[in-house]
Amino acid sequence: SAHALFAKPLVTSPTSVLAVEVQPHTPHGVLWCDGRRTVELPAGARVEVRRGAVPVRLARLHQASFTDRLVAKFALPVSGWRGLPH
Repeated sequence: SAHALFAKPLVTSPTSVLAVEVQPHTPHGVLWCDGRRTVELPAGARVEVRRGAVPVRLARLHQASFTDRLVAKFALPVSGWRGLPH
């Protein structure tokens, strides 16, 4: 995605607290949450992100591999090159 061109993943410990501050000399900042919700922040604002009490499910893991799901979803005729199913 073009909007993620300069995004860098960051892995932290479950006890980490991440803080972002809007510099006092700037007019304001904008906080984007999940690429959808925005909140305008005044100069000098501070946002802290920490682990919550309730887990958030970010990804769904399937037993079948991605290629197996792709073949099944589109009914692809691939019996010759993938070998026998596991």
